[in-house]
Amino acid sequence: QVRLVASGGGLVQAGGSLKLSCAASGRTFSSYPMGWFRQAPGKERDFVAAIDSSGDITNYADSVKGRFTISRDNAKNTVSLQMNSLKSEDTAVYYCAADTILAKLLYRHYYSRIDYWGQGTQVTVSS
Repeated sequence: QVRLVASGGGLVQAGGSLKLSCAASGRTFSSYPMGWFRQAPGKERDFVAAIDSSGDITNYADSVKGRFTISRDNAKNTVSLQMNSLKSEDTAVYYCAADTILAKLLYRHYYSRIDYWGQGTQVTVSS
């Protein structure tokens, strides 16, 4: 059974930090680019960050650039999202995802074709 399990969400005050983790099981994802997405109530699911299989290349949405850092530990089959300087606008359910093709994580047109999605973890930023 292949699954991605996101964790680490919670309630944090604006300006604070949280670290989300996504643990993969059922297969190794060391060859898969992975990414984080978020969805706020009444809004579409938005891209947050992505990382290639080696961890050498990262991509970020403009809204989080400079504040969030995506990383991965292939030995542990995990991907993380360090979130700093959190804003109320960051409040959303955060999802991790994996696919063999990095571009599918970067362009909305391909989101429905992403191979694997995890369950979401709620991040709430209070003012």
